[in-house]
Parts: sequence; structure tokens; C-alpha cells
Amino acid sequence: MDPESLTRIDDNCWKIEPRGRMRVPAMVFADRALLAAMDEKVREQLCNVACLPGIVEAAYAMPDAHWGYGFPIGGVAAFDPEEGGVVSAGGVGFDISCGVRTMLTGLRREDIEPVKDRLADALFATVPAGLGRHGEIRLSDRELEAMLAGGAVWAVARGWGRPEDLERIEEGGRAAGADPEAVSFRARERQRAEMGTLGSGNHYLEVQEVAEIADEETARGYGLLRGEVVVTIHCGSRGLGHQIGTEFLREMVVAASAAGIALPDRELACAPVRSAVGQRYLGAMRAAINCALANRQIIGHLARQVFERFFPGRPLRLLYDVSHNTCKEERHPVGDRRLDLFVHRKGATRALPPGDPALPEALRPFGQPVLIGGSMGTGSWILAGTRPDGPRAFASAIHGAGRALSRHQARKRWRGEEIVARLAREGVLVRSVSMRGVAEEAPDAYKDIDAVVNAAHRAGLARKVARLRPLIVIKG
Repeated sequence: MDPESLTRIDDNCWKIEPRGRMRVPAMVFADRALLAAMDEKVREQLCNVACLPGIVEAAYAMPDAHWGYGFPIGGVAAFDPEEGGVVSAGGVGFDISCGVRTMLTGLRREDIEPVKDRLADALFATVPAGLGRHGEIRLSDRELEAMLAGGAVWAVARGWGRPEDLERIEEGGRAAGADPEAVSFRARERQRAEMGTLGSGNHYLEVQEVAEIADEETARGYGLLRGEVVVTIHCGSRGLGHQIGTEFLREMVVAASAAGIALPDRELACAPVRSAVGQRYLGAMRAAINCALANRQIIGHLARQVFERFFPGRPLRLLYDVSHNTCKEERHPVGDRRLDLFVHRKGATRALPPGDPALPEALRPFGQPVLIGGSMGTGSWILAGTRPDGPRAFASAIHGAGRALSRHQARKRWRGEEIVARLAREGVLVRSVSMRGVAEEAPDAYKDIDAVVNAAHRAGLARKVARLRPLIVIKG
């Protein structure tokens, strides 16, 4: 994307003025280098989002933005239902509530190194990973219904985890307003045997070392110490979320036409929030959020069991669990008013500021942990919500590095076996069922995570707290 074709607001914020059918501007948070490297398709998709009914303030792109389905990945937009605002399945994404959970071990790297190989094998054997992989959990119809309504609260009640985990999960571990009846038979069947599984693509379980501290006070508040080890899980709602997205996108094409909405792109199929289709989608999407929260809770429990075998009496403690790929009803200031809006975050993470009452008391002074997954083998970050005077982009931040090459391009350039061997030489053990999948997720197929994080930090989207370096990577 040519920086000269945008209006520069500051070194990390750029504006696309409204034109044609755009109802609001489009805004891109990025430094000049990241902006120049963005696909021109990001601009096109962002401008299309700005054409949708009821959008307020602007259509936003995060520093990790890249081309997606309908919305760019790394896209944020909020809609006012009182002004005909819409909900879009493409604005949420197919992997609904894909998110990240980080757990504190209290162990140091030197504790891990003597058992590193065996620990990697045990985690790989315990947490199923890969496309279509099933675990040992198979839910009855009644349990499926309870899981879709209860999320991580349901999982803890069934023995997967501890009650204190729930206060460290967005929404207390359960999205209110879920409607299991809006979830199709096909979507349920795809999920019946996939609870407690990682899936494929960029999903992973990593054992990581806290390699750098950028904010000592916040790191202490989060329980992060340099040289200590954490466990991070990145996954979502698996086949259920994908099926919900696929089905409702088809419905929303019809619903948009019936509502007189002229779509700038068929992939932006949407329905008015107040319509029957819009309400059913929100109910199904919230059920998928609960599915993802339950899934990460179960995987976290499985990881705890593995660590307990190697390090008895050293239980893993949850730092936080945060979702991206959601649409949430939230109250935000817009101009001189506070409005109830439906905020779409596709490949973006909520980043609540210090003092926000939605945060658990222990985290409230520091702001919400914003967990940023890096590319395999390079590193990840923990950021914190910021700007209590008025967060930017509806209190949203980046979610990862963002792809620089497509999966097809990555497969043509690298072999999985070569990536595994290279990372082993660097002290990173990879366990995966698919060398093709490893090639697709090669570290160099993604943007520089440090550059993306620095841009988000300078833009005031979130502030840097700690950098994590991988030691063990479990992938599908």
C-alpha cells in the first residue's frame, strides 16, 4: 500500500478519506514500512467495510493486517443498531473466538532443559493436534448443548480446571446470550469429538521462556519474571465455528438483499443487528465463543496434568485467556455520546485499559493482558491495555504477527523437515503431525513480530510488557 496515497495522521496512523459509498473514513495503524508492505487488497477491503450501514467513527486496520475474507484480518469496525447497524459473519471470521491463553508455571528454563525432549513428547501425546483430529472426549447431545451454553464454566464444572481460572478468562469464561438452538446439526456433529484438540494451521501449544521485560511494574503484576517459563495455547472453536460462519454467510447474502443493503463485496454479507437472521447469528456466534473458551480450558487442563507429572506440586496458574474473531456488544464513547455498539474484531484482540471494571481486581491496575502469538519459532509478546482516557479503535489491539506470504507460497519455498531441523539447532523443539503444515507456518512466512508490536505500542493500541521465546512447539 502506497503511504503517499493516504493522509498521514502521525508516524503510526494513516487515514483514507471517505469517497464513493464510504460512510466513514478508513484508518490504518502501522509505521511506514509496515504500511508499504501491506497488500493493496487491505485498502480495498477496509474501504468496503466503511460502506456498511450503521458503521461509526471509522473502519480500522491493525499493524498486522492482511487480506482476509470480506474484512481484512486485523480489521475492527463497530456498528450502531439504532442506525441500521449490521452484523457480518465475514467481520468475525470462520474460526470464531480463536484466541490465546497463557499459563504461568513458576519454573525456570533450567528446570525445563533436562526433561525438554520428554516433556515435548508428553504434551504432543496428550493434546491432539491436526486437521480433523479427535480427542478422547465425545459429547452426548445433552453435553453438547450444555457446553455451547456454558463455555469454560461448563468445562470447570466437569472437572477440567479450577474455579479460580474463570476470573482470568474474558466474560468470566462464558459468553452471555448464546443460543445453542441456532447452531445447526452439522456444526454440532463437527465438534462432538473435537473438544480438547488444537486443530491445524497457525494453532499451537508452546512452552516459552520470558526472554525480555519491557514494563517491570506490569510484568510483576502479571506474575512474569525474566527466565521463567510459561505455557501458551492458541486455538479456537474448531469445526463448529467454521460451519457456523459458512452457513450464515449464505443466509446473510439473502438477508442483506431483503434489507435493501447493496453490498460492496459479496464476502461482506451481513444482516441488520435487529433482524431475525442477525439475532440468530449472534446467538450461534456466542455459542461458538463458548465452544472455544471450553476448548482452551480443556487443553489448559491437559497441559497442567502433563506438567504435574514432571513437576509435582508446581501447578500452572492462568494469567489470562483472550479471544479474537468476535463481535461483542459494548458501550463506547463516540463524539460526545456513549453508544451501545456491536464491535467486530477479526484478527484483533480486545485491550481493556487500566481501571476497567470488566477486569479481575488483581489485573485492574495494569490493564488487560493482550496475548500476541508470534510465528512458529520466532517469539511472542504479552502487551497490556492502555489509554484509559479513551482507547483507540474501540479498545482493540493486534492479535499476532500477520502473514507475509500465503500458505501456498510458503509450501513452495520451504520444506517442513528443514524448518524442524533448523529450529532444533536454535533450541526449539517442534512436534507436529504434518510437515506440510510446518512449512505453511514457517517463521519467515509471517511479518516481523517485533516490528508489528512496536507499531502497536507507539500507536497507543497497547503497551509492551514482555517478550516470550519458544522452547517447545506443538502444532497440527
